[in-house]
Amino acid sequence: MTTTLGASPASLAEQAYLALRDRLIMLEIAPGEPLQEGRIAEELGVGRTPVREAIKHLELDHLVVTYPRRGTFATTVDITALAAITQVRAALEPVAVRAAAANQDPSARAALEESLRSLDALEAEPEAADPRHALQVDVGVHRAIYHACGNVYLAETLLRLDNLSTRIWCVAMHRLPGLTSHVTELREMLDAMLAGDDDRAAELVAQHVAEFESSIRTVL
Repeated sequence: MTTTLGASPASLAEQAYLALRDRLIMLEIAPGEPLQEGRIAEELGVGRTPVREAIKHLELDHLVVTYPRRGTFATTVDITALAAITQVRAALEPVAVRAAAANQDPSARAALEESLRSLDALEAEPEAADPRHALQVDVGVHRAIYHACGNVYLAETLLRLDNLSTRIWCVAMHRLPGLTSHVTELREMLDAMLAGDDDRAAELVAQHVAEFESSIRTVL
């Protein structure tokens, strides 16, 4: 990570948080792996204070846990939380999708249209493509929807749940041959959102969330 001249400690902490968050949810930092402040600060090109602030944020996301006198570690992937995560996502994802479908803000719509292009590119890849890339596209689509919903509290809640869901996906991804298809089916939902058909979009996202749990349970 490169730092920006004059960047505030808060912005550096946010940069550190975002970099670590995505490494944690994609299991690039393995469950149970220690997070060493000094090494992370050096890797990211920031001081230890922004790293400490980032770690506090990651604890709230249930992505790391700190033990007194032992240090900070990436949390384990809790498969048993799948049902609880799905229950909340099934209730809230349609709310976010409806709000995003009604949002005419140009930047929000541009992000949704960019998500469509990322799905087009994924669909053009060979079937043997890296499933990790498919998951990254899935994460990007959901983040665009949460941003477009215009409700910061709803977006933050869903983002945390989607991060935990993605970690579960990462555990199972090499045993899920239909992973790319599961992601590219989001195209129909995005089309409905951009057309203002919030009922259809909400129905499709509910199906998507339910299929996520069903797919995971077949292999775990």
